[in-house]
Amino acid sequence: MKLGIVGLPNVGKSTLFNAITNAGAQSANYAFCTIEPNVGVVDVPDYRLDKLAEMYNPDKVTPASIEFVDIAGLVKGASKGEGLGNKFLSHIRQVDAIIHVVRCFDNDDIIHVEGSVDPARDIETINLELLFSDMEILDRRIEKSTKALKGDKSLQKEVDFLNRVKTAFESGTNARAIECDEEEKEILDSVELLSSKPVIYACNMSEDDFKNNIETNARYNAVKAIAEAEGAEVLPICAELEAEISSLSKEEKEMFLSDLGIEKGGLDLLIQRSYDLLGLMSFLTAGKPEVRAWTIKKGTKAPKAAGKIHSDIERGFIRAEVVSFDELMKLGSMQAAKENGKIRSEGKDYVMQDGDIVLFRFNV
Repeated sequence: MKLGIVGLPNVGKSTLFNAITNAGAQSANYAFCTIEPNVGVVDVPDYRLDKLAEMYNPDKVTPASIEFVDIAGLVKGASKGEGLGNKFLSHIRQVDAIIHVVRCFDNDDIIHVEGSVDPARDIETINLELLFSDMEILDRRIEKSTKALKGDKSLQKEVDFLNRVKTAFESGTNARAIECDEEEKEILDSVELLSSKPVIYACNMSEDDFKNNIETNARYNAVKAIAEAEGAEVLPICAELEAEISSLSKEEKEMFLSDLGIEKGGLDLLIQRSYDLLGLMSFLTAGKPEVRAWTIKKGTKAPKAAGKIHSDIERGFIRAEVVSFDELMKLGSMQAAKENGKIRSEGKDYVMQDGDIVLFRFNV
């Protein structure tokens, strides 16, 4: 999974990126300090792997991973090339979901490109640039489908729907907020619009506001209302605080957050929200050579999940031997799970569940 971190210049994108990836991206108090996107690969925290490692004492533990891409700050006119905008928009096109960092803190030492802090205005600026870029792509698709309609009348629904999307764009509605049925959604997905990508608005707050003043914070609530209206997620975060704890050990980090009364750090929450947003989950494989987590879409059937490990396993799939993580932990060993009849033999139509521990049987 690839997540793109976007926003206006100087809202805390690179600070957040550095904190959650420890990748050392350049972070400075001027626009466009990030030209080429910085990329960091982060392990997905999963306590189940720790438990399985205790049980199997494996040679290797491999968590699922997530790729964060720090994309340079967009500005007004980006869709027309302002501030190297076209280049930056092409970077956004390559990600699965967008982490839109919105500045919700005051700091006279950090300039704002608009001269003041206004989350709603900043969100509108970015969303409009994505819409302007999408409008060009949509117009080309409508033109192409309209020409093809002369020889294929079945395209009428597509043309009508795309024109409805265009009308919505002209009123400032992004693709995520457009209601559509399954057939229309397939059409929308095929156009590959920037404004249809799932979004998490990361409200970058001051440390004081983050610790004491989230739910009553006017800026956070303004972003929350926007997110609810367009079907996006919202997450309060303090990039400065994340930077402080990024170099701590796991145990030190847990103690630090506990002292602040915070259950999870920003990275854990971002990954959790991103998984939910994209409809993802993990299944597990376990043995002495390796304990490993594999990321799949919710609703994936067993053969397709097997293909995540190797295409030969999907092609020669016979059955999946499955036990849930909770059942295995309750019984204490795979042998006990077998003796208690908790290891199920599942066929090609089995829909994988989060936390399934699986052994795939196959023949090629």
